[in-house]
Amino acid sequence: MKIQGVNVDGQGRCAHYRGLRDVVGNCCATCGKYWACHACHHELADHPFGRMPLTTPASVVCGACGHTMGYPEYSAAAACPNCAHPFNPGCELHAPIYFEL
Repeated sequence: MKIQGVNVDGQGRCAHYRGLRDVVGNCCATCGKYWACHACHHELADHPFGRMPLTTPASVVCGACGHTMGYPEYSAAAACPNCAHPFNPGCELHAPIYFEL
């Protein structure tokens, strides 16, 4: 599953977020594509980022292994439940951008 963005590496890190734990792609409800971050979407898309309902089962993808999950599973995990790659805990601050909280 391809994660869109600016200078995205093989695990979903982009020009804006390049930390070792920045491997999550969030799905835009408007275009249905996974994005490395809101800033990438703002730079490259022609529409606002559509927030995903909390009940959507595949709103987040792990860039390390491709495992998809919904917000409840993602928000409860410090790491990918499939491959155990750690997630950036700071991403929680951006949850209202990506999800209908």
